[in-house]
Amino acid sequence: MKIYKNLNIKKKHKNAIIAIGNFDGLHLGHKKVLNQARFKAKKENLKFGVITFEPIPNMFFNKSMEHHRINLIDQKIYYLKKIKIDFLIIINFNKSFSNISADNFIKKILIKKLNSKYIFVSRNFKFGKNRSGNTNTLKNFEKKHFFKTVITIPHQKSKKIISSSLIRKNIAKGNVRKVQNFLGRPWSIKGKVIPGKKRGRKIGFPTCNIEWKSYALPKLGVYTVLVQTKDFKKRGIANIGYRPTFNGKTLLLEVNIFGIKMNLYKKILKVSFIKFIRPEKKFKNISELKNQIKKDIIEAKK
Repeated sequence: MKIYKNLNIKKKHKNAIIAIGNFDGLHLGHKKVLNQARFKAKKENLKFGVITFEPIPNMFFNKSMEHHRINLIDQKIYYLKKIKIDFLIIINFNKSFSNISADNFIKKILIKKLNSKYIFVSRNFKFGKNRSGNTNTLKNFEKKHFFKTVITIPHQKSKKIISSSLIRKNIAKGNVRKVQNFLGRPWSIKGKVIPGKKRGRKIGFPTCNIEWKSYALPKLGVYTVLVQTKDFKKRGIANIGYRPTFNGKTLLLEVNIFGIKMNLYKKILKVSFIKFIRPEKKFKNISELKNQIKKDIIEAKK
């Protein structure tokens, strides 16, 4: 998969099928659409590429939207590679790009730069300055510029339309098992292990402290998790929250990995959320906290 971070597209990737979207989380609905587009590309003997945006436009326009992502861009790239698309265009969504009109997005990018043959978009796709463009805008350009717009049908599971916003809502409620059903895999975050105050070690439950970055914020509390690096894959237990027993003020993910004693500082961990165990709470003392952690670990190991 060729990755472009500009619009200097190679000739072999022009005259292609293009799917456009944020594809945050790359859930089952996204996969269905991308597989349809890939099948069409194979049938028509065309290359197949994806256009996505970084940062996510909602986050660009709403600076207060600190916790929003289902996946970071490197995770999105990883999952797109697994789908086996031919190329990926990551457009830098900045002030200049946000001011491009819908018509110019079509004429200057989709036609002049890419000469797209088929354009796959969702039915609620909006683009261009002030989100003025939609699927009708695309269709108005079809005949003159010899491309076809394909409006994708939403994917449903358990009578619900799968969307990134639905997944974020379930993450916020701690419904990580539902999220797994929508993604087709456990929801996971990646982060670097950072130094902490070693309180977990002092009370007999050493943890890796992981920076949270811009991920969607799950229900605060304790989760069963699966932890992976290049070197191992282990079960564990994690707490996401502010550590009220210690009057903490900073959001932190603390992970206790079963059967690991090695130093993991500065390592990148992938933490997959498997099941919500209990909400975060403030304990009266350290002894009460230790007893609860023991119960949590028993529950997690089940």
